[in-house]
Amino acid sequence: MCLNPNETAPNPSHFEESEETAAAHRDIAWNDYRDLIKGMRFFDPHIHMVSRTTDDYQAMHQAGIVALIEPAFWVGQPRTGLSSFKDYYSSLVGWERFRSSQFGIKHYCTMGLNSREANNEPLAEQVMEILPLYIYKEGVVGVGEIGFDDQTPAEEKYYRLQLELAKEAKLPVQIHTPHRDKKKGTERSMAIAIEHGIDPSWVIVDHNNEETVKSVLDKGFWAAFTIYPFTKMGNERMVKVVEQYGPERIMINSAADWGISDPLAIPKTAALMKMKGISDETIRLVTYQNAIDAFGKSGQIDVTDFEGGYEIDQSAKFHGNSILRGGQQPAPVKDSLVIR
Repeated sequence: MCLNPNETAPNPSHFEESEETAAAHRDIAWNDYRDLIKGMRFFDPHIHMVSRTTDDYQAMHQAGIVALIEPAFWVGQPRTGLSSFKDYYSSLVGWERFRSSQFGIKHYCTMGLNSREANNEPLAEQVMEILPLYIYKEGVVGVGEIGFDDQTPAEEKYYRLQLELAKEAKLPVQIHTPHRDKKKGTERSMAIAIEHGIDPSWVIVDHNNEETVKSVLDKGFWAAFTIYPFTKMGNERMVKVVEQYGPERIMINSAADWGISDPLAIPKTAALMKMKGISDETIRLVTYQNAIDAFGKSGQIDVTDFEGGYEIDQSAKFHGNSILRGGQQPAPVKDSLVIR
């Protein structure tokens, strides 16, 4: 049975009421401090660009983001059939990958059935049948984001099935940890991964906080942190985590999506770390290198594809489509009042 499109669904994971404490925000102007990170390169290992604008791509490129990973996730509107999944997965390895390249950012993705939609079992069964058609595509660096949302039996069933899929494909696993009862869900996610014989060094546990990080690191998993306004982690808290635990197996992401979120979360956090006296090498590890090392186990990441930069040809086309719609000019002047 498909979800009723007229049904009022609760808010998405990134907005749901949480037991996490909202971070305090102070007015420190980003433009006053962006020179602190001038010349640095950043890798965002979790961002949903299908929901973002061309302005976001331009701002990310200008701020030093050279590569990103787009995990498959819930798009907000409940899907009513398998074709919706097919089109979405195809866009992650097709159009969105092309669109990112047009702004000088290398695009990778992870493929999976997200935990929220795992609860629609009739549709989930169909999705599991087509996932193997996508996880072996070029640019797919893991199976994700998978795991728990409400921690239901159906979520556990499809989490386990996808762990086996990752093992078979020899791909890293990207785990979404729940917002409610996070500690229990994180421990359960790790225990199941170990039960399936997955090496913790092949698993990125995402959306950590101060409550979960020690256990994740002690068990040998990668600990990813999402800098997300008001609901997950503020970057002042993130600075303190790095000061306490150091950079080993820690990475930062934005998880920017179709809600209120910030695609510049990584460069902004890097600037704040710099202000707080954290070393350049530590900043490089948590905002760039650790993500490459973790997802590079897929064999899909070649840093020469983005470390030297590459020429952007915005007149290029994908299936006959260009980002220069209607004969637009590349890189319009954004600070001009007149839009030509």
